[in-house]
Amino acid sequence: MGGGVRHAGYCVELEAGGPWGAETSYIGKKIFRRPCEDRPPVTSPIESNGGTVAPQPVLGSLTRSALFLTVVATPGTESRAVLRSLCGDLSGIVRAVGFREPERTLSCVVAFGSSLWDPLFGAPRPAELHPFREIRAGNRRAVATPGDVLFHIRADRTDLCFELETQILNRLRPVVEVADEVPGFRYFDNRDLIGFVDGTENPQGAEAADAVLVGSEDRAFEGGSYVIVQKYLHDLAGWNALPTEQQERIVGRQKLTDIELPDDVKPSYAHNALTTIVENGEEVSILRDNMPFGSPARGEFGTYFIGYSRSPRTTERMLENMFVGNPPGNYDRLLDFSRAVTGNLFFAPSAAFLDHVSDP
Repeated sequence: MGGGVRHAGYCVELEAGGPWGAETSYIGKKIFRRPCEDRPPVTSPIESNGGTVAPQPVLGSLTRSALFLTVVATPGTESRAVLRSLCGDLSGIVRAVGFREPERTLSCVVAFGSSLWDPLFGAPRPAELHPFREIRAGNRRAVATPGDVLFHIRADRTDLCFELETQILNRLRPVVEVADEVPGFRYFDNRDLIGFVDGTENPQGAEAADAVLVGSEDRAFEGGSYVIVQKYLHDLAGWNALPTEQQERIVGRQKLTDIELPDDVKPSYAHNALTTIVENGEEVSILRDNMPFGSPARGEFGTYFIGYSRSPRTTERMLENMFVGNPPGNYDRLLDFSRAVTGNLFFAPSAAFLDHVSDP
């Protein structure tokens, strides 16, 4: 699934340590953007109150392990106080847990749902934050499920993800209920469980920041990012019964080499055809960090989709194309073998926003 946006700033990762100090690790360079017809170009670092706005580590490198934790907050002032306190402390908890790993790959992005934003933070609110919009078409359904806060934890070691989740829930357990918990793993050469390489068209470097970071169109939330997540379960037996050539036509790529099928061969219902979004003559991308998950003992095989974008509209258009079809009826044939069982939309504010949540 695919978003191009125009934004400038320093790329900052809130991770466990780094050469620039314990709190932040700068990824090296200013980012300058080409003009965009519908959004003002920015050619200087994002600044708020005189300082650079540091995003959360949404642009972090691919890792071998990940953990996706979605919680629902209990009503009341106590839960709001605990959650706000955690916002300011999260970077320190990540640093403390990750310090025991020399490579310092541990990171965490925290994002908040529409219904919790106003009680937790008040006004203003991110301009495009709204509840996940359910999609129904025939027997295909992109469901909307409960979720107030998402923690996207990444590391090259599963034990670090486990320990960080433990420490987060030690703080939150009295005031939240766990809605969903999915441990993901990197599968061979970045393949999903249906056997195809996942994330080939992810933007890189400056283009990735372009695609995911809110800019001057919503100055109060510069450096933030919208996040849509879905958990898909696969009918792996049915999928594997298909000939490889048919699988390739459904995905739009060769299975072994990952080479995209030529346009005169690729069907209009191919997954990568329907999830290519073009605006004003330019392809608009999103940044995905999907992970396989599953339990062979339970017959559970799945993909956890997570897409970061500067505007949720890009990912929503992809989902509309997949489930309804473009044109309607020309839907993504992957959905004949994959079923979405969760769906949420969150906003991940900048690291600077989180650090100042407890300020008066």
